[in-house]
This record gives sequence, structure tokens and C-alpha cells, in this order.
Amino acid sequence: MDWALSVMEQWGYPGVALLVLLENLFPPIPSEVILPFAGFLTTRSSVTILGMVAAATLGSVLGAFALYLVGAWFGRERILWIASRYGRYLSVKPEHVFQAEGWFERYGPTAVFLCRMVPIMRSIISVPAGLIRMGLARFALYTALGTLIWNTTLVTVGALLGASWPLVSRWVGYYQDVVIVLILTGAVLILVRLLLQRLRR
Repeated sequence: MDWALSVMEQWGYPGVALLVLLENLFPPIPSEVILPFAGFLTTRSSVTILGMVAAATLGSVLGAFALYLVGAWFGRERILWIASRYGRYLSVKPEHVFQAEGWFERYGPTAVFLCRMVPIMRSIISVPAGLIRMGLARFALYTALGTLIWNTTLVTVGALLGASWPLVSRWVGYYQDVVIVLILTGAVLILVRLLLQRLRR
């Protein structure tokens, strides 16, 4: 993090865009530290809140597209092959893949938009969007809107807090803990359901 903060201090807008791009690909670089510090920098240098938000949003969109391409490269055909060949061990059938695909076709834009404001899911959501080849214009639009809200909030709060900007990281950390608990709870419930289905057979 010392390296990340020094990059922002030395490079300004390009540094923020680069770090947010990397944050999408490498979660150990957390946006809840980068963005509030970017806001703090607006109180002690010539950079502006608007410029920092724009740079962070550009980095977010570029990082999201990189993960979208990973999903598109892997492709639905490989998912269907895995479901057909190994699905009986995972309680997953090809029709489940089609159902999931249909769900994402219907609710994908909303999911992309909302997940941009949820730690962990901010990066992951780009992969299924690529798997089903969501339209690039829609993907870019909802990614930009969601990340714009997230970036504006954290940069602005960082600027308002000034030297106390690390408090933002602590608050977002509580939010992230809740998200992790909800995700793990959901995963456990799904696993229990799958095990019960297998036992009934």
C-alpha cells in the first residue's frame, strides 16, 4: 500500500487510473484505501475531486473489460462441456447453465450496476457478463454508472475527512465483512440444498 500511495502522489490522475485498473484484477489492492486517499490528495495538491473520480472510473471500466474478456475467452461452450461431462458430480446439468444464462440475460445489467458497489463482487461480476457475451455498450454503460457512484462516494468522503481519510477504509471494511458473511451464508445454503437433493435420489 505504501507503493500504491506513492504512485498516486507522484502520478496524480494517471496513477489513480492505473491503480484502480489493477484493483479490479488484483483484489489485494483495495479501492477503499485508494479512493479515499485520492480524495485526501485533492486537499493538498492541484488535483480535483472531479478529475480523481473521472480517472478512477476510467480505470474501473478498463479493469472490468479485462475480466469481461477473460469470461468471453473461456466461453459458454466450455461451461456446457464441464456441465455435460462432470455435472453429475456437481449436481449441475446443462439445463441449469441455460437457466443461469437466461437469468443473466434478463437481470444482467442490473446485476452489473449493483455489484459495482459491492466489495469482492465488483470484480467478479465482469466474468459472467463476458461468458454470456453481454453487449459491450450495455456492459460499459452499467459498469460506468455503478463505479461512478462508488468512486464519487469514496473520493468525496476522503476529501471531506482530510487527514482522517483512513477512517473510510475502516467503515468500508465493516461493510465488506457483512457482504462476505452474506456470500458465505448463501454458498452454504446452496451446498446444503444440493446435498439434500442428492440424498433424496
